[in-house]
Amino acid sequence: MQHPTSEPLPEPDPLPPWRPLLRAARHREGRSPMARWLQLATVAADGTPRVRTLVFRGWGAASHLDLLTDGRSAKLAELQANPAVELAWLLPKARAQFRLRGQAEILPAAPPSAEHHHHWQALTPGGRALWGWPEPGAPFSGAEAFPAELPPETQVPASFVLLRIALHQVELLDLSAHPHRRRRWCAGDGDGGGSGWSETELNP
Repeated sequence: MQHPTSEPLPEPDPLPPWRPLLRAARHREGRSPMARWLQLATVAADGTPRVRTLVFRGWGAASHLDLLTDGRSAKLAELQANPAVELAWLLPKARAQFRLRGQAEILPAAPPSAEHHHHWQALTPGGRALWGWPEPGAPFSGAEAFPAELPPETQVPASFVLLRIALHQVELLDLSAHPHRRRRWCAGDGDGGGSGWSETELNP
């Protein structure tokens, strides 16, 4: 009796060479929230820059970084018009700064995917409450409109947006030695194409 042959499972993407360095730098922060805070730079409709601090939520793939945002916020319209972003991630105990460039993919929760449910359940009740607040940037409507917590059984709101940043360039500025060390990694041809990461040593 012949058994049907099954297709081999695809090999997971190898980790980029900068991922272990970022993991080690984050580990140096211990339980500090700084290990998860990073700044996202976008371009507004009038061409001027905007910067916000967001929370790192994990990796969607080897070089795809996940963030969460409110779909009613101005940053979503900015990313729809121009998905190119840069992230700055300062890890003071490691004396390291990472700058990450990429393209933002917007994954709205309408309907919510398994990934949306995973991220929603991973939030604290206070973290989930942010998506129960009134529209970000609108005139203040009084503190009573802002719940302090949302329980885990709360439905994933349509405004719960997963931002997945496909990274194609990463720079590390290491301030722990003299002289400071600066390195840049580019994916493929530097624009997200090709495979593998090339490394260049730069003057700090």
